[in-house]
Amino acid sequence: MLGGEAEVSELDDECPIFLLSTGWRSGSTLLQRVLVTDPNVLLWGEPFGEAAIFYQLSKVLSDLATLPEILPSTEHNDEKFAALSTSWIATLCPQNSQLRRGLQSFLFAWLGQSARERGFARWGFKEVRLGSTEATLLHWLFPKAKFVLLSRNPFDCYRSLADSGWHHLYFRRPDIRVDSAAGIARHWNRIATGWAELPDSFPVFRIRYEDLIDRKVNFRELESWLEVKLDEDVALSVFVGRTARRKALGMVEQWIIAHEARAGIRALGYGGVDTARSRAMETTSDRG
Repeated sequence: MLGGEAEVSELDDECPIFLLSTGWRSGSTLLQRVLVTDPNVLLWGEPFGEAAIFYQLSKVLSDLATLPEILPSTEHNDEKFAALSTSWIATLCPQNSQLRRGLQSFLFAWLGQSARERGFARWGFKEVRLGSTEATLLHWLFPKAKFVLLSRNPFDCYRSLADSGWHHLYFRRPDIRVDSAAGIARHWNRIATGWAELPDSFPVFRIRYEDLIDRKVNFRELESWLEVKLDEDVALSVFVGRTARRKALGMVEQWIIAHEARAGIRALGYGGVDTARSRAMETTSDRG
């Protein structure tokens, strides 16, 4: 992510599972519960989500990669360390590869080792805030990671949220609130358009919420790809939440979402905006 040859790390063999969704009310908790039907898998749920840790880490690293003038001096010459007291060391810093290893160690100790201590061989997390930039960061840190990307029609996402009586929803607390039709649609669109730009080689399995609740997902293909054993019937038999009460959104809400999420709707193959809106109006199922 910072360029150059990545130094091999013992943590490169870790194969976490990252479940990412197009924002809130996309069915991420339901799919998370499906994935943990394998007794060896633990997916943490939105760790410190409102702190936007992965967003902020990826922003820092993106800035370092695109603005080399702010990179601190890195030192490859060990001879300099023998004369520290008489050398220019004001900006002395470890090599970039050490930064990668440090971030790997931090995330594994926090999320991976914590799972292992509880008897789970595989670890990962689900999140509703992360787009392609954050996914690229996670892949840079863990090259063998597997990504499951879950999308849902944005009209349904908003309707579910609005009908649930949601308050004080944040992408990042305290300064980035997502508490309106426009805010939700922009958040959804950012994630959707970013995912569409991921390279074909990116290790990803894509699922639609609409297929998940209609039992159209090929779980045998998913479990083979993830190298886990799933029992989806256990998780899908339980209704965690039904919050959408309206069968249709108001015209103003429909227009706002259609305008703000137009690019993402097309990018994720939901058809034209009118088609996506029509499908949303026909759908009333809402499971967490």
